[in-house]
Amino acid sequence: MKKILVTGALGQIGSELVMKLRNIYGDNNVVASSRSREGNADVIESGPFEIVDVTDGKQIVEAVRKHNVDSIIHLAAILSATGEEKPHLLWNVNMNGLYYVLEVARESKCAVFTPSSIAAFGPSTPKNKTPQDTIQRPNTIYGVSKVSGELLCDYYHEKFGVDTRGVRYPGLISYAALPGGGTTDYAVHIYYEALRSKKFTCNIKEGTKMDMMYMPDALDAVVQLMEANPDNLRHRNAFNITAMSFGPEEIYREIKKHIPEFEMDYKVDPIKQKIADSWPDSLDDSAAREEWGWNPKYDLTSMTIDMLEKLRRKLNL
Repeated sequence: MKKILVTGALGQIGSELVMKLRNIYGDNNVVASSRSREGNADVIESGPFEIVDVTDGKQIVEAVRKHNVDSIIHLAAILSATGEEKPHLLWNVNMNGLYYVLEVARESKCAVFTPSSIAAFGPSTPKNKTPQDTIQRPNTIYGVSKVSGELLCDYYHEKFGVDTRGVRYPGLISYAALPGGGTTDYAVHIYYEALRSKKFTCNIKEGTKMDMMYMPDALDAVVQLMEANPDNLRHRNAFNITAMSFGPEEIYREIKKHIPEFEMDYKVDPIKQKIADSWPDSLDDSAAREEWGWNPKYDLTSMTIDMLEKLRRKLNL
């Protein structure tokens, strides 16, 4: 990667990834883009920024040509819970946006990274140590879009030679930016409320295990995969990656070690719970480890220590 365009640059992943990429490749070599200028001022002001609505292919073309982009990190998407409320919007953004990005990449000879998700699996998928290659029959529009996206990226690589790469992200946890309508959002909000109010009402029921990852590991995965030797990549567009798997009661107990007065109760959101129940409890990420050296740094214990420390500073507590 030499000149990079990041779509969805003001979202939960993008707002941190842009800053990491600028630190590695240089401020002027990472073009942040979003459909508006509402968001992280550091991202907008620390390097090139373009207004790009990914449902408008012309705007993507213009940004790529203007900045001589050779790599596109395509993050713009509608997430799972929001998608169930607005399925037509999700399909337009997630699928038409990806199609336009791939078409631009084909014409301009760009590499493309786009993330898939554990949502690409469904109720009939093996739930424990879900294999890299297994049945994928999701029952959410978000999951359907992710499976479709994996296949579309495979097609553009095999048919047109586009250098497409991607990972299946688990739930992502970050102190820097709030999530935007995903099923695993509770695992971020719980830290905020533990510090601010010492009480949290969880919308996912006790015992619901889901794979999770701390944002520093999620960002490292992008750089490591995009810099990996293509000769070693057999799967390319949908690597299982994970760092930890836990239920709400486990993250609660870990936080309580540091904030003894913290209490949690439950008020389950039926839509989010149905989505969570359809996802794997844990993923087998051995293909990513073997093909490009994936190895996360954080587990639940070390993540909790870092999250609480960083959030105390952020919230002035």
